[in-house]
Parts: sequence; C-alpha cells; structure tokens
Amino acid sequence: MSIMGAASRFRDSTQILLPAGALDGIREELEQRFTVSVHHEGDQVRILGSPVEIKDASDFLAMNGVTLA
Repeated sequence: MSIMGAASRFRDSTQILLPAGALDGIREELEQRFTVSVHHEGDQVRILGSPVEIKDASDFLAMNGVTLA
C-alpha cells in the first residue's frame, strides 16, 4: 500500500464528514457519549476522534437515521 493510501485510510477511520444539518437534535448526545470533536466547515460538519470512537459514533449515527457515505 502506498503512503498516500495509508494516510487516506487512517483519515477515513478518524473522521466522519456529513452535511451541516445531519446532527440536528443529536449533536449534544453524540458529544456526551463519545470522545469526539465536532467542527462546522461551511455546509458540512466534520466529526473527529480515534478510530474506536469514530466506529462507535458511526454506529450511533446510523441507529439515529443518519446516512453515512
């Protein structure tokens, strides 16, 4: 695997990128339950955390109807 491939795989395992409104009504619970940082970037929101936290946060988001790409 190339270095660039390894870097993008690591980045994918440490962040979730969603449309800005995707966390409406669940952001507070997400931040309370998981050790993640949520950053608004224009019309998107970026959730950052360790690979374990991001996996668990992804599961939480899916259970709350948030579609992940």
